[in-house]
Amino acid sequence: MKNKKSATSSMILGVAFVWFTTHFGGGFASGAQIYSYYVRYGIWCLLMPVLAMGYNAVFFAYCLRFARKHEVYDYRSYNNAFYGKFAPVFSNLFEVLYICVMCVAPAVAFATGGATLSTLTGLPYLLCTLIIGIFIFVVAVFGTDLVRKVASVLSVCIIAGLLIVYIPNIIAGAGQIADTASRMTANGGSFGKALYSAFIYGTFQLANVAVFVQHAKSFEKPDDAVQSMGIGWIINALMMIMVVLGIMTVCTKPEMSEASVPTLFMVQCGVGKGFMMPLISVLIILGAVSTAVNMVAAMVKRICSGLNKMKKETGTDEKRKIGTKEIVAAFICCVVDFGIAQFGLLTLIQKAYSVLAYLAIPVILIPYLIHMAVTRFDTK
Repeated sequence: MKNKKSATSSMILGVAFVWFTTHFGGGFASGAQIYSYYVRYGIWCLLMPVLAMGYNAVFFAYCLRFARKHEVYDYRSYNNAFYGKFAPVFSNLFEVLYICVMCVAPAVAFATGGATLSTLTGLPYLLCTLIIGIFIFVVAVFGTDLVRKVASVLSVCIIAGLLIVYIPNIIAGAGQIADTASRMTANGGSFGKALYSAFIYGTFQLANVAVFVQHAKSFEKPDDAVQSMGIGWIINALMMIMVVLGIMTVCTKPEMSEASVPTLFMVQCGVGKGFMMPLISVLIILGAVSTAVNMVAAMVKRICSGLNKMKKETGTDEKRKIGTKEIVAAFICCVVDFGIAQFGLLTLIQKAYSVLAYLAIPVILIPYLIHMAVTRFDTK
């Protein structure tokens, strides 16, 4: 009985960390997301990450609870069950939204890696994104399995690296944080704008339901989802507040408006930059590359599967031709993402993610709210 309870607790905690590792990526590690959606809006940046993650926790818990209760563990089956008689419309709209996510997320990863490499080496951003793009293309074609195997270890390394970088800088910059907070309070800042920005941030995260439903199978009972996402809320909110505090040590400096990678700018102005600068740079680049490789590989699989169904190839020819198709598809995806990345990291995070949020409102947000009301949180 005790072992069973321990296993259940491990599953609950494990799925909570799945949320964090999905949320956590190059944009997060670079500090660009937190600066763009929170710190720019004044003193409310200390509260809004908690509200945004609470908003996500409600929807993700509802998603996972529904998936476990109705035993639908791939996102297409889940959507068909969730949307019911409206599935022919909304399941396909969700596919469109997910394809948009699969295009934007790798582009942000390209931009994150390129901006970090450019800051670290002084090379032009265009050249740096090209180098990152070539590396991602090679790994996406030949090393996807390796990336999957090291993904968990890499996530732990990046989190540890962030803690090593941020905690000393927060401690050393405590006086600057207090001064920044005083200035933010004196300047006021619009609560409405800060809340809307947090809403947009939380809303473009809702597309992650496509990733989460497969993990609902791990729960012993549907209500475990609520506990798991509650823990996830705490983990995500605490890490976001940590990044907020770190950025507050430098956000009043005039150069901050030109910094495409706030985390690196914080290290440049903070303590131990000789050691921390290359450490966090390498981890951000590796995190961005792993994210992009997984996204590109998933898109390649989707494209090649569609082509195979259309052509109905035989088993032997299919195996021979899929290699060529995968290379061509990966090349096209990387070229498109490279092109999108030229808009710049902050522009992509501020604009492209906002577009994803607006797409998610009619496809996910409104249908989920209606479903919650009509079914009384899936109890009716």
